[in-house]
Amino acid sequence: MGNLLAVDAGGTSTRAVVLTTTGVCLGYGAAGSGNPISSGTEHAAREVVAAVRSALAQASVSAIDDAAVLAMAGSRTYVSTDWITTALNAVDVRGRVVLESDLLATFCSGAWEPDGYAVVAGTGAAAIRVQDGRQDLSADGLGWLLGDDGSGFWLGQQVVRSVAAQLDGRGPRTSLTPLLLGVLDVPADASNTPGYDGRPESLRLLLDAVYALRPIELARFAPLVFRAGDDEVATRIITDARAALHTTLAAIDSADVRGPVVCGGGVLGALGLPVEGLSGVTELRSVTDGAVGAAVLALRHNGVTVDRPVFERVRETLGTLRG
Repeated sequence: MGNLLAVDAGGTSTRAVVLTTTGVCLGYGAAGSGNPISSGTEHAAREVVAAVRSALAQASVSAIDDAAVLAMAGSRTYVSTDWITTALNAVDVRGRVVLESDLLATFCSGAWEPDGYAVVAGTGAAAIRVQDGRQDLSADGLGWLLGDDGSGFWLGQQVVRSVAAQLDGRGPRTSLTPLLLGVLDVPADASNTPGYDGRPESLRLLLDAVYALRPIELARFAPLVFRAGDDEVATRIITDARAALHTTLAAIDSADVRGPVVCGGGVLGALGLPVEGLSGVTELRSVTDGAVGAAVLALRHNGVTVDRPVFERVRETLGTLRG
């Protein structure tokens, strides 16, 4: 068995790792979005290959013959790996490609233990329970239309709805209003200017700007709730988001599966995760991405037992490569 390849393909960025079967990371590369659902297969394949090329070059490795792991959101959507296998073959990655869940990679980035939980809240939000190293049960991750409660999209939508409600006379005043209108370049005096239909001109401009976006782009407004200080509306949104994430984790919590909760995603890092009343949670751990976990999964798929020393070797050597 030679060197191994692991890829953490996110919706924003992609990370590739070349490592030995002992868990020593030799090369690391990064590129843009490698998720085929959000970016399309052609773009995703191109970015994955760019990250892999960088990792291979840093590792001074010319080819990968063993199974490579590609961790990404929506991995079960793509039963076939043809979209990426052909592209990787072109850079001498010749083994089979195994698709894994990005949530499982998140868990494995923070835990060598076989049991536990992972919660991710970035643009979307979801949680999984892990038992014997496998994804056993999941909750939410249903997308912006049906779920993702407590996510960046959810927060951004609450911001927009609260501002629209104030401008429409249906909601309380909130400091989110000048913040959002500033981001959207709506003139400050537009709030006092009546429009043709009797509503403030600022509301019309807000509607025009928001409805020109793709729904998922509302996530860009999520940071405003953390900039609003002690504003009552913003505080309520934050409180509700934390409660929603607690509910998602509680849906898969079990006293029979005890272990750490690994937290990932920028929104979760800002919100924090309440775990009161949960019976399976032993501690909270945080990770920045799923690169370590993808490497752990690559080792396991190639028959390597990942105990604590191997896990720490992966984490430490990858940290050195990343600087």
